[in-house]
Amino acid sequence: MKRLWRERRTSNLPLDQSGVWRFREFIPFLNDERHVVTLREGNTPLLDAPRAAAYAGLDRLVFKHQGFNPTGSFKDNGMSAGAAQAMRLGMKRVACVSTGNTSASMAAYAAAAGLQPIVFIPHGNISYGKLAQALEYGARTLQVEANFDQILALVRALAERLGIYLLNSINPFRIEGQKTILVELMDQRDWAPPDWIVLPGGALGNTSAFGKALREMYEWKLINKMPRLAVVQAEGAAPFHALMRSLDRSRLTPVENPETLATAIRIGDPVSWPKALREVLATRGAVTKVSEQEIADAKAQIGACGIGCEPASAATLAGIRKLRAGGVISQSADVVAVLTGNLLKDPDYIYRYHTGQLQTPSGVAIQSTFANQPAVVPNDADQIARLLSE
Repeated sequence: MKRLWRERRTSNLPLDQSGVWRFREFIPFLNDERHVVTLREGNTPLLDAPRAAAYAGLDRLVFKHQGFNPTGSFKDNGMSAGAAQAMRLGMKRVACVSTGNTSASMAAYAAAAGLQPIVFIPHGNISYGKLAQALEYGARTLQVEANFDQILALVRALAERLGIYLLNSINPFRIEGQKTILVELMDQRDWAPPDWIVLPGGALGNTSAFGKALREMYEWKLINKMPRLAVVQAEGAAPFHALMRSLDRSRLTPVENPETLATAIRIGDPVSWPKALREVLATRGAVTKVSEQEIADAKAQIGACGIGCEPASAATLAGIRKLRAGGVISQSADVVAVLTGNLLKDPDYIYRYHTGQLQTPSGVAIQSTFANQPAVVPNDADQIARLLSE
């Protein structure tokens, strides 16, 4: 983030009346660079994906890939700001409840800041690719026999009692950091906003952050129109989708036992739903849900573009395909989809899909529609040559 500040001061971005670019106004609490905690997050690429576009029924589709961040997910943008605030407050210990990406990011940024990270995870419900990161970065890791939402309620009480700074998306400073994803996106597009920005929906922190960033950029005339937000949830963890379809949007009904292989969005009681609701409505957005089969096939199509991502990220393409089929998104629409995490966050999922072993949490087989099965061959050049000639 410190690098971002310095680069922006010399850029050709819109200036205020004093001639200083207003990036600091996006992160107003970071008024002392000594508190900035950075691992060189940001500057993630925009990747053109023609094969994925055709699959979705679009003329063109671009992915904003947050998996290129230091710990491999979008959490790094927010965790940089959250860790900085912990430093400003003089905290010594920070904590989070996580299905994977948050724990990896928090552990890394806490380590970089000299803070002690404490991670609470649902026992048996986290991919090893994500758990390994938290362990490697030195987090004290507690596997609790409960689901994400139950653990979050527990940890919120513990944090207050023990003086531990909580860094889940309920933390407003995390959300401020995640706004920079869209500031960066607009900068990369020369401040020409797309028609749609599509993202997965779990705790809904990104949804609230993205909407807030768009409103601020529009208010300050950095962009000339408001893109529409589309939030995609997994069928087994879709309380926000149910809320949007309800006549009474004053109360979200949690999903008590959320289930999806897309572990990053396996959240049944998203804490940021009121803010997310406001932002979806403010942008005239949409919310949809997709099946495990749709996520798995979309992920394979993204992979066929040479772009890897975690399962939750692929919900974006599955959702775009559904919204396109329903006429919500037009074929010619300018669409950017956010891929939230790196391919290696959950490699077991990929192997099981391509070898026909992937099942839903309830044990229903997922069809390997676009399987790329590895072949076992003998140590024989002639036989291998014949095989490759077929």
